[in-house]
Amino acid sequence: MNAPATVKPNAKRHRKLATPPGMIPEVRRPNFELPADMPRYWWDNDPAKTLLLAALSSGFPPGERFFIDSVRYYQDRITDPELQQAIRGFIGQEAHHSREHKALNGFLEDRGINLGRLEREIQVFMDWMRNNLSPERQLAHTVAVEHFTALMAEEFLLKYDALDEMDPHMAPIWAWHAIEESEHKAVAFDVYKTVGGSEFVRATEMLFVSVVFPVFTTVHLVQLMKADGQLGNFRSWGKALNYMWGKPGVFRKLLPSYLKFYSPRFHPWNNDARDLVEKAKRKWLKGGA
Repeated sequence: MNAPATVKPNAKRHRKLATPPGMIPEVRRPNFELPADMPRYWWDNDPAKTLLLAALSSGFPPGERFFIDSVRYYQDRITDPELQQAIRGFIGQEAHHSREHKALNGFLEDRGINLGRLEREIQVFMDWMRNNLSPERQLAHTVAVEHFTALMAEEFLLKYDALDEMDPHMAPIWAWHAIEESEHKAVAFDVYKTVGGSEFVRATEMLFVSVVFPVFTTVHLVQLMKADGQLGNFRSWGKALNYMWGKPGVFRKLLPSYLKFYSPRFHPWNNDARDLVEKAKRKWLKGGA
């Protein structure tokens, strides 16, 4: 008599902690065109905010290739057809992110923003991890960074007005990337759990990422601001810091979702942003696809 009442809550809780059925990342092949007269500071006419995204973009080509390889290493161990399909979608999306950001970095490089050196530094770091970390820890690194990027995509680029503040030629690139980061945010995690990845490794790798990611980004932003003659632009620094940590404080507001990663009950889809993503698709993707 009491069995159904016991089973239902558990089943419901299990669904909440899992990737929604049919959530297969869609591989898009966008063709972005950036005009020669693009404003130098294309986000809110602000050096610090613009160069922050430029610094992040410099790491995407080597980073996305690393993520692909870490997931692909375990691909033949996955027997679930839907997860296999999701892996293929993940690889396709990440490959196109690497390609488009390589093109974006080249565009910015031609305009005097030295992202090539930054990209090479990150490539050296990725190569070090390939040579020194176990496949399990490499996949855990991908899981951790994917959580970071999904939070930034959903709670930063898609929820607030950052995209509306960007040049209309630049905004679709970041909107597309943010949408796809949300779509595939659980693929590496689901692979990691399926192959029996350690919770200790997952948590400690996030601690590592939580130091390395901000340090790389901050150092590279300082380097770009200095090279652009903006290091002493305290108004720009203050405006960016207020935006990230004051009001609206988009990074500050990420902290609760970030901390949930350390729970053994964590799943990326605990933060279900599908409504937000669908709204962004209609606004930023051609045909709303």
